[in-house]
Amino acid sequence: MARVLEPLIVGRVIGEVLDFFNPSVKMMVTYNSNKLVFNGHEFYPSAVISKPRVEVQGGDLRSFFTLVMIDPDVPGPSDPYLREHLHWIVTDIPGTTDVSFGREVVSYENPRPNIGIHRFVFVLFKQKRRQSVSPPATRDMFNTRRFAEDNDLGLPVAAVFFNAQRETAARRR
Repeated sequence: MARVLEPLIVGRVIGEVLDFFNPSVKMMVTYNSNKLVFNGHEFYPSAVISKPRVEVQGGDLRSFFTLVMIDPDVPGPSDPYLREHLHWIVTDIPGTTDVSFGREVVSYENPRPNIGIHRFVFVLFKQKRRQSVSPPATRDMFNTRRFAEDNDLGLPVAAVFFNAQRETAARRR
């Protein structure tokens, strides 16, 4: 699993957003039914407007998961003083299906980076049981580690991130 974590370490996701963890399930994030998210790949913001399909593989009928999507680079990577910006929370995702069967606590907000290249991180946690999670008061200054601690989620079981930057008119053509 070291090869799975290496891009997360190089991309500073582990360290700045997450503590070191051992991936134990497979998570596949797909936009527009054909754009699979791989660590560090770049997407245009116009390609990630709609909520993605997120599949969890490696759970069973008795396991449930929580998905969090954040941007740790708000407002810009050189001074991310609003770190982390929350884009999505889904809980009670059955271990053998996808996010559409979970409970959306915070609705999907599509990425809209203004300054620099932003990382958009999907983090999957295994729940100890079905549980209710309260939505945070604001999307800015969210803290994934504190959220996991407050909701007794432990360390992540999977994570993946992509990069995006503001599209200029010339880039969209």
